[in-house]
Amino acid sequence: MSKETTAISALNKKILELTTLYEISKRLGSSLNLEEMLNSIMDILANNMGMNRGTLTVLDKDTKELKIEVAHGLTGEEKERGLYKIGEGITGKVVETGEPIIVPDIGKEPRFLNRTKARGDIKKSNISFICVPVKVHNDVVGVLSVDKLFAKDVSFEEDVRLLTIIASLAGQAIKLNQMIEKERQELIDENIHLKKELKTKYRLENVVGSSDKMQAVYDAVERVSQSNATVLLRGESGTGKELIARAVHYNSHRADKPFIKVNCGALPDALLESELFGHEKGAFTGAIQVRIGRFELANGGTIFLDEIGDISPQTQIKLLRVLQDRRFERLGGTKTISVNIRIIAATNKNLEEAVKNGEFREDLYYRLNVVPVFMPSLRERREDIPLLLDYFLKRFNKENNKKIKLSPSAITRLMEYLWPGNVRELENYIERVVIMSDKNLLQTEDILLPKTNVLSSLKTGDEAVAINSSLTRSVEGLEKQRISEVLKMCGGIQARAARMLGITPRQLGYKLKKYNIAL
Repeated sequence: MSKETTAISALNKKILELTTLYEISKRLGSSLNLEEMLNSIMDILANNMGMNRGTLTVLDKDTKELKIEVAHGLTGEEKERGLYKIGEGITGKVVETGEPIIVPDIGKEPRFLNRTKARGDIKKSNISFICVPVKVHNDVVGVLSVDKLFAKDVSFEEDVRLLTIIASLAGQAIKLNQMIEKERQELIDENIHLKKELKTKYRLENVVGSSDKMQAVYDAVERVSQSNATVLLRGESGTGKELIARAVHYNSHRADKPFIKVNCGALPDALLESELFGHEKGAFTGAIQVRIGRFELANGGTIFLDEIGDISPQTQIKLLRVLQDRRFERLGGTKTISVNIRIIAATNKNLEEAVKNGEFREDLYYRLNVVPVFMPSLRERREDIPLLLDYFLKRFNKENNKKIKLSPSAITRLMEYLWPGNVRELENYIERVVIMSDKNLLQTEDILLPKTNVLSSLKTGDEAVAINSSLTRSVEGLEKQRISEVLKMCGGIQARAARMLGITPRQLGYKLKKYNIAL
């Protein structure tokens, strides 16, 4: 062979190598599916380099076993037989040492175990075998092995050099897959954890209140949670309608599916339709891409339509269809989308009056009002105020690293206020008090509230006497419980307990006798 022919042959081989490496790199960058990426390496080696048989074996870090992940020229049964331990056979030895191994003739190599049985009688095969490690951060994660690639006139060293480069590319693909899989698993774990937290947070036991009116709410929630019925939550702002909506969802069979909230009163009519139903690209000016609506996002779960009484007549018509057959079209679209959702709506408006005045569709009202749940105002369940105070104090003390408590007189003052903003107003007030106060025990004079909306200034006669009697009983029960707890903490030492309670020992003695508290 002339020098010119030899040079051309060497050039062609180099071009073939570069083409092979380019195609492998390009294929690896086009997919995130590990098996697909590794199979593409085998296909390119077979097509470009004439490889008859090759495998990519991956190490399982848990079992410490090597298993063929992808293969070319092997049947499924042969592939299944290709299992090795670290240090076992040629494949296992490469993993153990991290160095390539060249076998000029597998029939003369006792370490070649022929587990796959793919080559028949290896004593007569005259097959050369090359095995190189696949590494990630210098850790061997697998092995790339092939029967000899090039022609006889090409040295084993050149084969090893090319396979080592390809193994490095495979290692990067495996590394990327491991990172993605780790992140995916972390997201799955986080999602499961958050769902568990949500279920715990919105259990009915965590809704504060023991009054008769709240017991009626709990009973309704327990009953309706087991159905798919539409729920209409009625009540003033701040009474906890969203909390109850979430309780219905997280106590139902839809708890693992989405809970989607839409504040219907916070969005203009045009935006609300897009928010609820989504829109197609070009549906209106600024619609540069398809938008998935909240009804689609809630598929399988629950959609909570807050302030439903504020939607326009046009949106009411579209909403009516969704309630009737759970179908709709995106804005600007013609495809009908079906969803499986539970609908919970809430309003602080008098819908009956709105229907009478023609402001709210009567047919929509009846579709929404399948299971009505009425949320009582705080002034209607005043006996729950001490429980709420205790709950909010514990929460905000923990958040702000404080130990603020309320004296019985301060609790009485808070119970006399009508709380027009309901539980939300009470919650915000206690948070403000905890943050701003520099005292550990708050007395009546520390409770600064508007003089309007105070019970004593608005109620007279028998009604005031009855309510004040109820307040007194609630406060006395809380006071008795608090005194008993402090006495237990102080080991029955009255002087120390009196100091902790902010009263004199004489006053404590009077209360012990009054409440018949045994020492």
